[in-house]
Amino acid sequence: MKIKDVLCKDKQLDKLIRQIGDEPLSRINNNGKVFDHLINAILSQQLSTKVAKVIAERFWNKIGNKKQKIDTIINLDIEELRLCGLSYQKGNYVKNIANFWKEHNIKDKDFEAMADDEILKKLTQIKGVGNWTAEMVLMFCLGREDVFSHDDYGIQVAMKKIYKLESSGKELKEAMIKKSSKWKPYRTYACMYLWAFKDA
Repeated sequence: MKIKDVLCKDKQLDKLIRQIGDEPLSRINNNGKVFDHLINAILSQQLSTKVAKVIAERFWNKIGNKKQKIDTIINLDIEELRLCGLSYQKGNYVKNIANFWKEHNIKDKDFEAMADDEILKKLTQIKGVGNWTAEMVLMFCLGREDVFSHDDYGIQVAMKKIYKLESSGKELKEAMIKKSSKWKPYRTYACMYLWAFKDA
């Protein structure tokens, strides 16, 4: 497989891949529903999976008709969102996303022709959507294959252990970025293996 041929040039990653197998290669997704993904990312922030699922179900049940979901969210009062379990901050972030989508008349197909950097720049204009969230959209919603999330805590923990990195802060991130250059153009898949290592 071409992906593994590239990744396995890194001796430490090669060892990891042999231990874990092919399952992480199937983890990236490409359903293209960026708006829904962003909303769900906001809903689930800093919550357990179980609690996030309950709040997401309440929220989407409240929104109802999917064709008018953007207008519905815009017109909802923050207090109505609070009843779904959202904090004031999350309620505002969700409304920010909906307003941005309407103001710019964004369609899912718009992202198909955009480069990764363009998408990151566009999405992080929205208050409440940080670089990490936008990177997760690239990986798990748009199926982009060469994304490296050096700010992700799980990636940092895994790389510090695998590569015996003892630095921190800016120095650590620079070392991680240097190591990740070996994995291009399949850094997303390398991240999947690093997360699998940490989870194990």
